[in-house]
Amino acid sequence: MAERDLNRAPTIAVTGPSRGAFGPRFLVACAIRWYGGKPLQLRPGDPWRQHRYDGVVITGGHDIDPVLYTAEPEVVPKYDPERDALEAAIIDDALAHRLPLLGICRGAQLLNARRGGNLYQELRSRRHKTSHRRTVLPLKTLDIVPHSRLADLLGTERAQINSLHNQAINQLGQQLQVSGRDLDGIIQAIEDPDHPFLLGVQWHPEFLLPIRRQRRLFQALIEAASKRV
Repeated sequence: MAERDLNRAPTIAVTGPSRGAFGPRFLVACAIRWYGGKPLQLRPGDPWRQHRYDGVVITGGHDIDPVLYTAEPEVVPKYDPERDALEAAIIDDALAHRLPLLGICRGAQLLNARRGGNLYQELRSRRHKTSHRRTVLPLKTLDIVPHSRLADLLGTERAQINSLHNQAINQLGQQLQVSGRDLDGIIQAIEDPDHPFLLGVQWHPEFLLPIRRQRRLFQALIEAASKRV
């Protein structure tokens, strides 16, 4: 077994679209650097297999193609097939090698799909206690499952989160557990308790970095990745 390089910062792959999304990816990179990691930005078309990385962040963005969870489109499509292909491959690689992985919004949804789960393609009809308004501000209440990894990380049973999604997890993928829901019961966080670090959150913690408990998601990812260096 190779000795760990204690002087090497863990490299974290950060995925995203070919164009745009500069703000979210910049903030994710800032959080990674904050806790001693090195972000590696990967886009569709990049030779990602040539890179070495110790953890992964799948960022938010457009809806994933429902073909990835064997469903027909129920809404006006706004998909990014090249990004879907890249991120599906990186998630599969991370799962195969048990790399620490944080899925954000779309990233959580795609993680669930790669484990065999599916999605609600629209949420407006399922929201009765919460607003459908999209906002980066922490205006939505998150109920956290006690004794979950998420509960340990955030250190609370309730937290305030933002909301930028119009789809969400329906049926869970294999070996995944719900660790958080909003007040309408819509899944807001998933995790695999048997994995070194596998967490998907429906909100965008990168927009909430001034809140310490939100930064802990990135801190825990870096700590798990550091054990692989």
